[in-house]
Amino acid sequence: MRSGLRYGVMLVAGLAIGAGTAVVQLRQSFAALGIENGPWSTGNNVGTADASVSTRATVALRGLLALPEREAIYFNATTDSAGRTLEGRCAYRVSGGAIDARWWSLTLYDAKGYLIPNPASVYSVGSGALTPAEAARWQVDIARQRTGAHWIAMPDDQRFELTLRAYHPSRDLLARRGSVKLPSIERGECRT
Repeated sequence: MRSGLRYGVMLVAGLAIGAGTAVVQLRQSFAALGIENGPWSTGNNVGTADASVSTRATVALRGLLALPEREAIYFNATTDSAGRTLEGRCAYRVSGGAIDARWWSLTLYDAKGYLIPNPASVYSVGSGALTPAEAARWQVDIARQRTGAHWIAMPDDQRFELTLRAYHPSRDLLARRGSVKLPSIERGECRT
């Protein structure tokens, strides 16, 4: 009886540790779906039945509700263009140009993939907010206080990530997602 109980406890502990490790790995793996482009990462077949088991599990855990890639490509960044982790204690400027899609959005999430509540209720900036003159060269500031025309509020010092969604991407963007020019992410001042 004692050895049966011991084996049962070890089995339960092993399953719990294994499941916990898998969840942690999958939550972190969205930033490493296989295709790197500067600080941005994406993958093939996100939101489709052809996606790998790992990709589908990551999408399910993060609650992304991903669309098929013909409708949207998701680029995720957890670091700035210099490779430093995105941190709420720092201000950032995301600068880009025209994105070959019908519409795009840039959204800030916590490290688990959830919106971070902020008093201004500003979580995202989309291409619809840009004037025609800005479409070819735009900037979005990420900081506690508004510093420019386009701004996403960063309410606290936690790590965060950015998701750039390109809706109805062109065939060229689909084919060259790992090499097209994507926005840069530059770190500004950091509080100590």
